[in-house]
Amino acid sequence: MAIEHRAAYYAKRILPWLIALLLGMIGLGLLITKVLNHTWPFTVEDGVNRGFAAHRTPPWNVVTEVFSLIGSTPVIIGVTAIAALILLKTLHSWYEPLFLCAAVSAQAIVFFFTTLVIDRQRPPVKHLDDSPPTSSFPSGHTSAAFALYCGLALILAGLVHRTWQKWLCWALLLMPVGVALSRLYRGMHHPSDVTASFINGALCVALMSWAILGSKSLSSRGRSSVS
Repeated sequence: MAIEHRAAYYAKRILPWLIALLLGMIGLGLLITKVLNHTWPFTVEDGVNRGFAAHRTPPWNVVTEVFSLIGSTPVIIGVTAIAALILLKTLHSWYEPLFLCAAVSAQAIVFFFTTLVIDRQRPPVKHLDDSPPTSSFPSGHTSAAFALYCGLALILAGLVHRTWQKWLCWALLLMPVGVALSRLYRGMHHPSDVTASFINGALCVALMSWAILGSKSLSSRGRSSVS
């Protein structure tokens, strides 16, 4: 398949669903901030943030700073690029690296355009990080970490056979959980912000898995039937 035809093929499979996801995230943000903002459980979110802020300690400040750094844009880009190159060199296939890069990029697109519409203030506690010029909804750190490490776990779990090895691969999901808790602890996001980010990251991984890794399976079956 020529590069132009392949690009058009993936665009047709991905773009409609990506636009639907973006609209869904914007709708969710508007629902939380404009419609249900005075309804439980959103009325107790500030209490959760105040609870984290009240129990800060120097050791946990350092730990959460590390996890917050793990979810930062430069680190996510660097780890994604390195992981993609390693996968390309070891698997001799471009499907897996493309899937990983596409999942991380897709969540970033949805995150960025959602923040342009949803103008939500950061939690009313002391912030331990500088506030980026984006809305609190959703958490870019969390969705980026989820897309990257869930994507890696999905790839690696498909390469191993023993159950304990698969569980070890899926343990990578502890990374985005750590990032999410760190963003709450550091006063940078509301609980619903990070929850929405898990949804964003998960759906981007699912979409790119279906569109890219799924096309690899179809291609492999096609070659098998021809041979």
